[in-house]
Amino acid sequence: MTSSPGSPRRGSMIPEGILREIQINLLECKVCFEKFSTQQRERRPQNLSCGHVLCLECIRALSHPLLRKLECPFCRQLCSVDSTSHCQVLSDLQELLLLRSTTSSALTRRPKAGLGLATGLRSRALYLSAAFGSWGTLINPTGIAVLGSSGTIVVVHDGEKRVAVFSPKGKKLHSFGRRGKGIDDICYPVDVAVIPCGYVVVTDAGDKAVKVFTSRGNHVLTVKDFFQLPWGVDTDSSGLILVSDVQAGTLSCIKVDYTHGTTQQHQTVVSDLQHPKAVACCRGTGNTAVIEHLIDDTHPPEKHQHTRLRVFTKDFHVLYQTDSFSLTLKSTVWLNMSGVAFDRDGDVLVIDSNQGMIWSLRKLQSDPVLTPLVGDHLVRPGGLVSLSNMLIILDSGDHTVKSYTSKSESGPMK
Repeated sequence: MTSSPGSPRRGSMIPEGILREIQINLLECKVCFEKFSTQQRERRPQNLSCGHVLCLECIRALSHPLLRKLECPFCRQLCSVDSTSHCQVLSDLQELLLLRSTTSSALTRRPKAGLGLATGLRSRALYLSAAFGSWGTLINPTGIAVLGSSGTIVVVHDGEKRVAVFSPKGKKLHSFGRRGKGIDDICYPVDVAVIPCGYVVVTDAGDKAVKVFTSRGNHVLTVKDFFQLPWGVDTDSSGLILVSDVQAGTLSCIKVDYTHGTTQQHQTVVSDLQHPKAVACCRGTGNTAVIEHLIDDTHPPEKHQHTRLRVFTKDFHVLYQTDSFSLTLKSTVWLNMSGVAFDRDGDVLVIDSNQGMIWSLRKLQSDPVLTPLVGDHLVRPGGLVSLSNMLIILDSGDHTVKSYTSKSESGPMK
């Protein structure tokens, strides 16, 4: 495979973002999240008869010792251990990538080329500490929340039961919210939030409703007829529900009597938003952040999406706003804000799903300092929860939940 004189160097024409996704999506086992390796026998990529690929160690761990069969964790097809074969294509691909320079081969361990923020990333970066899920456990997940101080993780996805509940270590505890259009079913979940006393709130775009359940999945309340297309949802420290309506361009507050399952108040608090989606409420300050998706005729939508972040006070007065164009002037990449959260200090964190990055904007009242927090092992982040020293990220690209901490895991996450 030698290159002819004058031809481009092998791999030089492939965008680094594509190489990063190849390494994450193709070159690591989606059960144990360890990289495939031809040098380590237990890490060799093996084809199942259904076509999916696992490492040899996971095949052995999942198979019945006597029957020598296993159920594929992705498609649930019954496969024979004796019919597995070495996946030579992935081994060849891995070998080709190893021919790149050492700096390129470390793609998934450093910030993307051209960010111009390597110093900040080294000083503030978080590292992948745990991951769980994958296709079959989670199907096209769209929203994530954490249940109180217990750390129980709640995810909405496209499964037969739309709400999945996991322990902090990733063990699936139970699921609820059957697929359907009944008053206690969930048709198309978009986002999820958890109030301090444990109730789970889901935006159902398919039913144009907001639905409230207990943490065990018992239906409490369905709020309909107020929304055109409810999308993002979060709650404040008192249990007030905040919902964005992407079609109506509004942010609404819903006050609920959770004990009796009744709506006490529904109020539109902001009415001049443009396609608002992600919503986050800071439990400490009461501030609310909203991501708007603006119509931008100057850039093709598939290349650049113009987004705006607006932060409101507890009384819903505009505290600060910035947009993707303004933030781009502070870096060398187009920042496509697709999600938002607050850390425990009230700093604003944003998701860039296109770049596969999590950024901190610090305190927005002053000039925002754009600082990367996570830039490795993310394919397409779709949700974010900030805890005291940890970020829990929903990665819709590979259907997983990933936890990131500082390398030393000491001290609060800034």
